[in-house]
Amino acid sequence: MARRAAPLTWNKQDAILDAALGLFVERGFHGTAVPEVAESAGVAAGTIYHYFDSKAALVNALYRREKEKVTRAIHTSFPARASPRAQFAAIWREMATFATDNPQGFAFLELHHHGSYLDQQNLALDQSLRTFGAGFVRAAQTAGVLKAMDPKLMMELIFGAFIGVIRARWEQRAFVDDDALAAAEAACWDAIALHP
Repeated sequence: MARRAAPLTWNKQDAILDAALGLFVERGFHGTAVPEVAESAGVAAGTIYHYFDSKAALVNALYRREKEKVTRAIHTSFPARASPRAQFAAIWREMATFATDNPQGFAFLELHHHGSYLDQQNLALDQSLRTFGAGFVRAAQTAGVLKAMDPKLMMELIFGAFIGVIRARWEQRAFVDDDALAAAEAACWDAIALHP
């Protein structure tokens, strides 16, 4: 006798977070009302408050979920014993994979200003990723591989270029396939690397 597959369960909390993600990307945090999230999630408005105390708690839970995904991917794939060049490529590749596989999550994290509502836990999570990036830069500078510049500023410079490339891809302002992403990564490395 064949076994029946277990029925799929619908997770209301995930449905709410997914609905909020789509709406926050489209309309922003301040332009999205809780009843709109509920309608999009297919739940009653009161159900949202069963899982989240407020709209701010909802956006913070969403930010944490998405930021933890990209942070985990970068930390997991980071080749600690590789050359700075290989480490840079790994960071770029993981960010590109995240942006490609999770366009709404990336847009939500990187194309919106979150400063007015992020809680201390999320501010610390964001800071930990920035500290990781600055630590990579500092180590590569100490090894004589990267130009002298404030490490945090260098990471912002590269990340700004990365976001520009991803936006150009999404908005079809430039043809950005995997080869173009790799070429952009190499160009960014050349911009910050010391060349003997």
